[in-house]
Amino acid sequence: MALDGLSLRIEEGEIFGFLGPNGAGKSTTIRILLDLIRPTAGAARVLGFDCQRETLEVRRRVGYLPGDLRLYGGLTGRKTVELFAGLRGGMDEAFVRELAGEMGLDLEKRASAYSKGNRQKLGVLLALLGRPPVLLLDEPTSGLDPLVQRTVWGVLRREAERGATVFFSSHVMSEVEQTCERVGILRAGKLVAVEPVVAMKARARRHIEVDFVGDAPPPDAVRVAGSREVRRERGSIEFELTGEIDALLKALAGYKVADLRTEQPTLDEILLSYYREEVAG
Repeated sequence: MALDGLSLRIEEGEIFGFLGPNGAGKSTTIRILLDLIRPTAGAARVLGFDCQRETLEVRRRVGYLPGDLRLYGGLTGRKTVELFAGLRGGMDEAFVRELAGEMGLDLEKRASAYSKGNRQKLGVLLALLGRPPVLLLDEPTSGLDPLVQRTVWGVLRREAERGATVFFSSHVMSEVEQTCERVGILRAGKLVAVEPVVAMKARARRHIEVDFVGDAPPPDAVRVAGSREVRRERGSIEFELTGEIDALLKALAGYKVADLRTEQPTLDEILLSYYREEVAG
């Protein structure tokens, strides 16, 4: 996917989520930063180093997890780590052992015997070797079960706390909410917005279904700014809500609620909310 006029700055120690549907240009951006492909115009820098003219300086300071990780099938996880650590200038055995243990990764198995999830765990470990100051991660939790995802999120937060800059692409909303302070939203090669996660969520529409004990309140009995009824049955109402849920919960407090279900917006729905504003503007 070609990028069109992308301009972006990530701060030291920040966890920045680069969002967009598959094919939006997320991987292309990361490949430009690593000089795996070159832009037709403009420039990119990592820690002040030009990504094209000072490629080796950039790569010395970057830990990279590609979206299509390839491993040497005949090597065990440990031998793979030793190979990459040698290229990095040495291995912190205690760090490798601790991180592998946290993720539940058996380093004695051959890579060819790994499941997709275990290959991804090894990729995360390889990216973190040498504790680089910049991490470029393409869909870092792809293929991981929810518990390991949370472990990886915790690891990334620790790395940011020690000063590392974490730049990762994703199309998973929960991943972004758990880890990021700011996000950039990309669609069809164009940067739609860069803003804090809180602001992004505030403009997203969510659907809330409420089941009542007995009949539902009459129309307009539950009126809250930013909400509207989209479906009504005898004992239930479905609301569409923009912004925080707190005001709606308080408005419902005067009624007997049997059940409440909320559906988080998908990433595509959030992206579309930006485009609706662009068209309206």
